[in-house]
Amino acid sequence: MPYTLYVHVNDGEPFLGEIDEMPEPTAQFLVLNNPRSRDGKELRYLLDEVTQIIVPWWRINYIEVMPSEESEGVFDIFGDSTL
Repeated sequence: MPYTLYVHVNDGEPFLGEIDEMPEPTAQFLVLNNPRSRDGKELRYLLDEVTQIIVPWWRINYIEVMPSEESEGVFDIFGDSTL
């Protein structure tokens, strides 16, 4: 299941990217596909043809895992007051 991550880096603007699976605890870096800004625009410091980036963990402050379309449906069911 692919995950969309909102990555907050040291001394930089946060950005979005996708991963196919969560990294192992022993991983030294994070490989992100389709890096972009929160509004979906390309990152100004990457070349136009870049589709994947590798970010070392020491550059990352924290990561937010964005809800997927599948998980949003699950929360809607439990949040429904008619059940």
